[in-house]
Amino acid sequence: MKRVTVAFPDIVTNSYFAALAAIELGCFAEQGIDARAELIYPSQNAYDALRTGRAQFAAAPAHSALAIFPEFRGVKLVAALSQGMYWKLVVTPSHPGVPGDLAAIRGLRIGAAPMVELGLKVMLRAAGIDPDRDVRIVAVPGADAPGASLGVTAAAALRDGLIDGFWANAMGAAAAIRSGAGRVLIDPRGGIAPASALHYTFPALAVSDELVNNDPELVAAGVRAIVTAQARLRADPALAAVVGQAWFPPEDAAAIEAVVRQDLPWTHAAITPQAAAGLCAFAVAAGLATGIPAYENVAGLRFAGLW
Repeated sequence: MKRVTVAFPDIVTNSYFAALAAIELGCFAEQGIDARAELIYPSQNAYDALRTGRAQFAAAPAHSALAIFPEFRGVKLVAALSQGMYWKLVVTPSHPGVPGDLAAIRGLRIGAAPMVELGLKVMLRAAGIDPDRDVRIVAVPGADAPGASLGVTAAAALRDGLIDGFWANAMGAAAAIRSGAGRVLIDPRGGIAPASALHYTFPALAVSDELVNNDPELVAAGVRAIVTAQARLRADPALAAVVGQAWFPPEDAAAIEAVVRQDLPWTHAAITPQAAAGLCAFAVAAGLATGIPAYENVAGLRFAGLW
């Protein structure tokens, strides 16, 4: 078996769950790959692990690749772990804003991770709100602690009054709702956001161009593992609990199945031209790229048949 490392910026989350499931459910092993997960936070550091060879795969936000690989040179997104921008904006239940009202967060302290915050910033600018003047977007207190989960940590910070809201994954949103500390104000996948925001980014399986060129079969096997894991989760969402029990703290393990069930309509590996175009347009708007690269320079087209 070939041993590989999969870099994750967050593990106790639904965001990159398909890759974690592919490890735990044996999908990588079935492809002759001995895969191990390594938490490397924040997301740009997960991509840097590809650059240095510390990791062979990264399960991370698609746009974060640009922090390490300018204009997507040297990296390929070979599968979508799921479709669409996958973060939610959560505020306290007492906040007066109605769902979808971005202007309602003026003056608030919103916790978000590095690179993750760009999705919120671009959405705010498109709505005529200055994210640097009208909103305080801050680091989530405690998110950089060893082994911390961004969303769950953000939910705790909201509960404790350290922030007024957060922009993070659905696990965090579920934890905040479960504790009574939060409610969802913006949700691109749920249609509670500007329509264009859905295609800003997506969770991706990425590899270096060097690995594509030197061992394309290993890359293809990794893509097959992801596709298999997604198909198994769609067929039997209860498998999410099995993965959660192996990797998550008990309370989060109990919650992950419900979150994964909500994600099932988005749990497909194809990187469509629409997704790539939305990603590239977002990258320009966020200042991560200067132009729109060709689709084949972003997505691993030689692996598209595996999607």
